[in-house]
Amino acid sequence: MARVQFWGTRGSLARPGKTTLRYGGNTSCVQITSPSGSLVILDCGTGAHDLGRHLLSETQGPQRGSILFSHTHWDHIQGFPFFAPLFVRGWHWDIYGPAGLGRSLRQALSGQMENTYFPVTLDDMGSSIHFHDLVEGSLEIDDIRITTRYLNHPSLTLGYRLEMGRASVVYACDHEPYSRIAGDASVHPLDRKHAQFLAGADLVIHDAQFTDSEYLHRKAWGHSPVEYVSEMCQRAGVRRVALSHHDPGRTDDELDRIVATVQGDLNSKGSAMQVFAAADGQVLELDAATNAILDALGETFSAHTSLVPALKEANVLIGVSDPKLAMLLTEAARGEGLQVDQTSDIVGVEEMATTKPPALIVLEDNPPAMDGLSVSRRLRSSGDLRLKDVPIVLVGDRERSGSDPTDGATHWLIAPFSSQYARAQIQAWLLRSASRWVRAAQPADEEQRLAVLHGLSILDTQPEERFDRITRLAAEIAEVPIALVSLVDQNRQWFKSSVGLDAKETSREVSFCAHSVTSGAPLIVQDTLSDERFAENPLVVSGPRIRFYAGFPLFHSSGSCMGTLCLIDSRPRHFSDSTIQQFAHLTGLIQQELNSQSKAASFDALGSE
Repeated sequence: MARVQFWGTRGSLARPGKTTLRYGGNTSCVQITSPSGSLVILDCGTGAHDLGRHLLSETQGPQRGSILFSHTHWDHIQGFPFFAPLFVRGWHWDIYGPAGLGRSLRQALSGQMENTYFPVTLDDMGSSIHFHDLVEGSLEIDDIRITTRYLNHPSLTLGYRLEMGRASVVYACDHEPYSRIAGDASVHPLDRKHAQFLAGADLVIHDAQFTDSEYLHRKAWGHSPVEYVSEMCQRAGVRRVALSHHDPGRTDDELDRIVATVQGDLNSKGSAMQVFAAADGQVLELDAATNAILDALGETFSAHTSLVPALKEANVLIGVSDPKLAMLLTEAARGEGLQVDQTSDIVGVEEMATTKPPALIVLEDNPPAMDGLSVSRRLRSSGDLRLKDVPIVLVGDRERSGSDPTDGATHWLIAPFSSQYARAQIQAWLLRSASRWVRAAQPADEEQRLAVLHGLSILDTQPEERFDRITRLAAEIAEVPIALVSLVDQNRQWFKSSVGLDAKETSREVSFCAHSVTSGAPLIVQDTLSDERFAENPLVVSGPRIRFYAGFPLFHSSGSCMGTLCLIDSRPRHFSDSTIQQFAHLTGLIQQELNSQSKAASFDALGSE
């Protein structure tokens, strides 16, 4: 059996008192115990205090557990310094939470324990604590498979889906609709995606702080109306719904009336779904052996990250004509430490996007002043590989009728919105599209290097036997299926000679060879999946599925590095020192051919004078 116990179900502010006796006044904290006995805690609001005391009274000897934080707003972390097992030597804790672009999870939690606010620091805790920053994806903790998904909240927030055997629990606090008009039967595409996250769950623990009438005046606060929760869970085929994150002003009697209204509506529709208001101390058991679930997600990508190195130099292109809107978005992006390129006209957007491809494009959609939808379509259809997967966000007071991701836009940001909300969404868009791989920096002599490379007049020429016989020999010596002479151009790597690969070029963004060109040294990656720089590179996770890479730099007589002789395999490999020395000899032969090309080009230039 899987066991769920609520220790805190209140939102925003702890509210103990006569009117909250039955449902409780502690803020968010839920304990889940898997069929094998693994302990997972969801959030550490004030309910964590009682949970900690309970754990110490019930257990003997060293223990292990995991804490999953949805986000670091105070009502979800304020019980952390009062969670007694963190101070006990011999206990081991793994702490997970969303990775922002600024402070890490550890920094955020230790912030509330600085001397100004608390007498004990994080470093003074006696247990063994390991922090893990997460993005969207999946991970496993013992016998629990966990899928993470960004929620719609003014702070970067993760929802968690926990699957134990054939039982599933979804925890979605804090979240609000992407679009909500009471009585409107249409459903926003992102709300449909949220329903997919909930699909077939045995239990959904969902933020339901407001009613529809209350939400009308509290949009963009980051919380859901109960009617929306009921609709999404019905659509998702959920069995039971625990309404949680109760408003601090909500009394026990008011919660009773809300539940009765929602359950009555379900009964009138013939729905078998059960709804209840979660209460502090409440315990539920799920039969993990017999309950059926729907495998609606199918994600296999990892949720783990190390503050995504690929985003450290990320730049955001903002194309907005309205000065106030441009300032709000620019300040939001810069507030996350991002570089910003800003323009107020369509021509500027397209020129800047192709000259310096950004990690994120934000466009105003307000025709005729700024027709963001048309610009996004042109960028997507330009054929520029660097813009193929860049998230494009359109900003307007409404979504244009009939628009969908095939139009070029990835998301819409509907005004009005706060700077805080924009910051959270910018982080989510970037982290959602980022991978655990590092783009190579430009060499210090990039301008000179490109001039030398172009001066060879070799790019886009036909294959030549003088190069092909060397790559064939290299592939034979290495016993690898792919060997290339790769020349790294401004925005691409182009293959002068290729054995075992049909492609003639790839984007420089994903190039392994570009790393060797930057360092000017051989690069040997024995197993890409264990290397943080390359584990989720598109050339690793999809074709040609590089698992082993060896690149040996090719230098011009001027000293500039033009490219590499590279060897690729779909399985991990190891080369002996003597084998590596043979490749050094082969690169020398390729360099001779390239430099002879340079001399020939020089003679041709003299002859034309």
